[in-house]
Amino acid sequence: MIEWIVTTGSERETLCLGERIGRVAEASTLILLQGNLGAGKTVLARGIARGLDVPESTPVTSPTFTLMNHYPARLDLYHFDLYRLSDPDELIEIGFDEFAYGSGVALVEWPERLEDSGFDRLHVELVRLSDLQRQICFRARGERYEQFLDRLAAAGDVDR
Repeated sequence: MIEWIVTTGSERETLCLGERIGRVAEASTLILLQGNLGAGKTVLARGIARGLDVPESTPVTSPTFTLMNHYPARLDLYHFDLYRLSDPDELIEIGFDEFAYGSGVALVEWPERLEDSGFDRLHVELVRLSDLQRQICFRARGERYEQFLDRLAAAGDVDR
């Protein structure tokens, strides 16, 4: 499977979908989260963190001002937010490549600020359909991510 589209009907469903992603994630996973402000990127990221066993007591927020938050878990989660990236060299300074292609899971919000060098990844686009509904389109690039997407789709319906 190269593409999979899901519609969620509430913040809870988006969170549960994220948990499902976190549960099937493996080491060295790169997930790009794209969508406008308020599309649900951080909600999905919070769910992924919970699926990776980041404790409920740990707040998962978008690292808008710090560029990256690290959450120790079953697989370490590196959550990037490139919205305020002013210079691509900032990514080098924080060791982006080391985290994005390391042994954990890297989530990147606002990935359009990255240069697309054809790297394999799971691209997730969130579109706000209404106050509650989100359309979430998953696109796999590379065989490994196609298999990841197959496992994700087979993991069951979005919990309600």
